[in-house]
Amino acid sequence: MHQHLAYNRYIGFSLIELMIVVTIIGILAMVALPSYQNHIVQTRRVDAQNALLKWHLQQERYRISHTTYADEVALPVPTNDLYEFSVSNISATRFILQAEALSTQLADTGCTTLAINQSMTQSPANCWPR
Repeated sequence: MHQHLAYNRYIGFSLIELMIVVTIIGILAMVALPSYQNHIVQTRRVDAQNALLKWHLQQERYRISHTTYADEVALPVPTNDLYEFSVSNISATRFILQAEALSTQLADTGCTTLAINQSMTQSPANCWPR
């Protein structure tokens, strides 16, 4: 009978073992969460870049039919919850398309304003894929 009681005493996890597991999970979460958040910010930046590139193509198509590039009235501005899009310096030969970060995307330091012009010059250069 003593053997049966001794066996039941060691079934399951002790509080110390459980606390060690919880601590390990906490450390892993602290390491993984910032990396995950950084990946999300970069993915959203790529979405804005794709919108700018698509808008650039639309500008070139518009210019084929007209003598100038389109303003915000003639060509709809992309919409996005995390970026505000605008066009400036519009003329017959040039334009600048911009995406300004909003909300949580402001954490994308150094890349809060993305721009592309008629020559496909992208700025800031380190924020665009090579």
